[in-house]
Amino acid sequence: QVQLVESGGGLVQPGGSLRLSCAASGSFFRFVTVAWYRQAPGKQRELVAGISSSGTTNYADSVKGRFTISRDNAKNIMYLQMNSLKPEDTAVYYCHAHLMASDYWGQGTQVTVSS
Repeated sequence: QVQLVESGGGLVQPGGSLRLSCAASGSFFRFVTVAWYRQAPGKQRELVAGISSSGTTNYADSVKGRFTISRDNAKNIMYLQMNSLKPEDTAVYYCHAHLMASDYWGQGTQVTVSS
């Protein structure tokens, strides 16, 4: 059974930093591309960053240079380091894995950027 559990969200001031974590169950993790998505109120869910099993990364233009995605295959954990946060980064952040034609999502973690 695939389970994804996010943590690390919270309230931060503009310009601040947070690190999100996504812990995955099962031995599938190291073989698949995993990603972070976010959904702000009234908006569609959007891709923030992804990382392949070999470590190749991609980012949304809006977060390039500010966010860094990484993974620790030995621990089955994916991270999202978020720096220089802006109010428009406020959203629920979800981790995602695609495995054997199915999509798996975590429960989400709230990130609020506000003074």
